[in-house]
Order: sequence, then structure tokens, then C-alpha cells
Amino acid sequence: MASGNMKDIKRRIKSVESTKQITKAMQLVASSKLRKAKDKADNAKPYFKALYDTMVEIQSENADFLSDYHKKNESGKTLLVVIAGDRGLAGGFNTNVFKLAEERTAALGKDNITILSVGKKSVEYFKKRGFNIYSEYPGIAETIRMPMVVHIADGMTGDFKSGKINAIEVIYTTYVSPLTQTAKLQEILPVTIPDTMEKRLQLPDYEPNPRTVFNQIVPKYIAGLLFGAIVDSFASEQAARRSAMENATDNADTMISDLSLLYNRARQASITQEITEIIGGSSATV
Repeated sequence: MASGNMKDIKRRIKSVESTKQITKAMQLVASSKLRKAKDKADNAKPYFKALYDTMVEIQSENADFLSDYHKKNESGKTLLVVIAGDRGLAGGFNTNVFKLAEERTAALGKDNITILSVGKKSVEYFKKRGFNIYSEYPGIAETIRMPMVVHIADGMTGDFKSGKINAIEVIYTTYVSPLTQTAKLQEILPVTIPDTMEKRLQLPDYEPNPRTVFNQIVPKYIAGLLFGAIVDSFASEQAARRSAMENATDNADTMISDLSLLYNRARQASITQEITEIIGGSSATV
């Protein structure tokens, strides 16, 4: 009886050790991908900050300035860009994004929105629930490049100008720290820019005019926001997965320790039983 129990425990220990190797490997992979994603996001920030500063400058120097991207259309649906992960095993990463998306959907009304899904989990989630799908981009977060994002942004801004879309909002997860990632909603169209820049004595000349320059910058700026959200979300996914796999590895260590203790106790009981049987047999022969 004890021998059979020992075999079961030993088999269980080997199973947990195999699982631990997998979770440890996933933890290391997630750490590597996290560093690369953060570097990609940091490298892109200066360019898009320059675009934003130019937009702020144009608006601050023209009190009555109004672009095609400032006003919300009366017709059309709200485009909800929902960025989730391509895989699971990342704690509550995907769940938190979908919870925020559901709250926003309830506020706007399901019939008044259309979904642009980024990430396999996002595509699966909204397809399964019968949402109006604008477009789908599974599996792009890790290898995302600016030309693709510019193409996506051009399509969105074009539909906004034509009235097909009345607003664009992005739901994604922002990286706060290795242990904290927060689901966030950001409105990107219509453009809202605070008048915070000091006016210059000598104004720059924009050719052919400030309005045209502003309208040319906006799609590129939107592309930058979208690129940043996708990369930030990918970094958050890796941080969440690393944390989840680290916890799983720690739990595996605890289970192995507990099972080893049980195994040793069962082994000790088996040895004690054998000694007792030997002593009992010797006494009987005497």
C-alpha cells in the first residue's frame, strides 16, 4: 500500500518538475520580449513628441483655428480599437481589457460602435459575441512596424473625415511597472489639444498654410498614438506573463517541497513496516 502511494507521489513530483521547467522558460522569454518592446516604444517617442508639439504650436498661435479633425461627426459609429494579447497565461491581462471594453460598449450602445481588434484574443472575443467588426489584426504586436500602423491610421482618419466614423477610441493596457499594468481608455479623434504652449514673438511660416500642415500631421500623429498603444500593450502583456509564470514557478517549487515531504514520510512508513514485519517473522520462528 505504501509502495503504491510512493510511486504515485514520485510520478506527481516528476510531473510538477516538468511543468516548472516550462513556466521558467516562459518567464525568461517574456523578460526578453519585455525589454525589446520597451526599447521600441522609447525609441519612437521623440519623433511623435515633435509632431505633437507642432500641432500644439499651430493651434496656440491661431485662436480661431479649426481643423477637420477637431469636430465630432453627427453620423457614423464610434470606432473602438481594442488591443489585447495573442496568447493566454498572462494573469488578468486580457480580462481587464475586455472588462473595460464591455463597460464602454454598455455606455455607448452595442449598435453604435464598431470594433478594430488587435491581437488574437481580441479577435476571438468580439467575433464570438457578434460585434460589428471594422477590421482585425491578429498576431502583429511583436513585429509591428510603422508602415503597417500608418496604413491602419490612414484608413481610420479617412473614414472619420468622410463621416463613416464619428469618433475613435483606443482601449489597451499601459505598462506602469513590472508588477502593475493598467487597462486604459484613450480618445484619439476628434483631436483635443490643450492650449499650453507660450506664444512666440516671431511666428513660423507654414506652407501652404497652418490648416493644411495640421491636417497632414494628424494622421501621422494618430499612427504614433496607435503604435505606442500596441507596443505598450505588448510590453504589458510580457510583464503580466512574466509575473504569472514567476508565480507558477514558485508554486511548483512549493508543491515539489510538499510532495517530497510526503514521499519521505511514505518511505519512512514503508521502511518501518518492513522492519516490523521482519521482527514479527523472527519472533514467530523462535
